[in-house]
Amino acid sequence: MFVTGLVLGADSSPHLGAAWQLQDHGGVPLLGAAVDSARACGFDQLVVTLGSAAAQIRECVDFSRVRVVESPHADTGSASIVPALDAVDRRADGLVVLAGDQPGVTSATVWSLVAESATLIGVCRYEDGESYPCWFSRELFGELRRLRTDADLWDLIRSGTHRVTKVDAIGNIPARAATWSTYHQPLGTSAVPQELPPDHPLPLPNHPRPRRRTPN
Repeated sequence: MFVTGLVLGADSSPHLGAAWQLQDHGGVPLLGAAVDSARACGFDQLVVTLGSAAAQIRECVDFSRVRVVESPHADTGSASIVPALDAVDRRADGLVVLAGDQPGVTSATVWSLVAESATLIGVCRYEDGESYPCWFSRELFGELRRLRTDADLWDLIRSGTHRVTKVDAIGNIPARAATWSTYHQPLGTSAVPQELPPDHPLPLPNHPRPRRRTPN
């Protein structure tokens, strides 16, 4: 089976006040950490979408062995999944979609999803709910092309049009960085600094230009 991984990194985050992709995650950009996690899964192909901050993000994140698809209109709600499908290898049997602000997803979770999905759609079911990664068989690529926003893929999942395999994943949903409070969860800190309001923009760190990995 040929499996493509798709990391969604094109949308903006007005709640953070800066490009969430470059927020610090243990000394590396958040999107970079998510891409590293996806790269470690060993997909046959890995695709990442970027939005209007693509040039800035490329300076800070290592995209070696990754096909980058720019979708500048994703900041205004357009689906970055749609142009990404044009980059998916013709041999792909399906697509595993991951969130670019969720680096805690493990290889074991991804491959359990792929192995156990007995229907055209598969979703990870954590102890506290359903979340990424999601599996979409090639037969659904045509329907994915009709999405208006990336978030609409959940409407497709929950529409009842197609049977969905819910694959059990260990633990709670890996934290995502959409607000100040959730941003701190992946870093392992327990609370937002008291001197800043919850909706205060995050400081944008200066990450050095990454060393490019040599392809194997």
